[in-house]
Amino acid sequence: MTTPAELLDLLWRDYVASTPQAQRIRDLLAARGEHIVDDHVALRTYGVPGLDVAALARPFEAAGWQPRDAYRFRDKHLRARYWQHPDAAVPKVFISELIVEELSPGAQDAIRGLVAQVPGDLAARADLPWAGRPWRVSHATYRALLEESEYAAWMAAFGFRVNHFTVLVNALTTFPDLASVCAFLVERGETLNDSGGVIKGTPADLLEQASTRADSVEVAFDDTAARIPSCYYELARRYPQPSGALFQGFVPASADKIFESTDVVRADQTTRGRVV
Repeated sequence: MTTPAELLDLLWRDYVASTPQAQRIRDLLAARGEHIVDDHVALRTYGVPGLDVAALARPFEAAGWQPRDAYRFRDKHLRARYWQHPDAAVPKVFISELIVEELSPGAQDAIRGLVAQVPGDLAARADLPWAGRPWRVSHATYRALLEESEYAAWMAAFGFRVNHFTVLVNALTTFPDLASVCAFLVERGETLNDSGGVIKGTPADLLEQASTRADSVEVAFDDTAARIPSCYYELARRYPQPSGALFQGFVPASADKIFESTDVVRADQTTRGRVV
């Protein structure tokens, strides 16, 4: 059976292959003497039978992660849930799914066309979370989905893989707060997601989050190759609850803006190294 450490290593290696900024930022922090602790990893999927959140969660549950709170993102037509491991040193897993039936008939047909190509045994495979894209897709289909749902288009282009890893800012020792980490990254040329402000959430929410803009990578579609946003790197600072224990959940209003880190339009409009 795959251990949590082995599973996370497989996910990280697949993730940084299309997200060079993550390794670059990790190296910058390590050069300051920081030991990086991951708060959570996040994955996306289509909410269809056999490939939904429950299917993607199975390999993590087999390795000991346990389900926690569920969330709904109405504007983006998403459901999500997170999983926590009994070992507090193991990062949480956050999995979201697109509610396909809430999209237009055309978008639903396009997604059904993709899902119809999936091998019958894929859902049961232990490597589903990093299985990659199991269907052929044209750039035209990607662009059509993008008009309606960035999430739908991202899934069409990349399939099953980690969407982001998240640094636990509480574990950093050379920064007083999340704002100072953000400033450090901007000074070194990294581009941050400023949708809803660079820092999403407040101490009153018990969670502050920030993220980079997704790296652009070349993706081979059926009809052409194109550079599109892939994955991003996130930062999270958690605050204590009245009990004294750190809040471990998520804030939907903040996560809603974090999702936009892979948005093509906003990525095109963002100036590198700018914080608003």
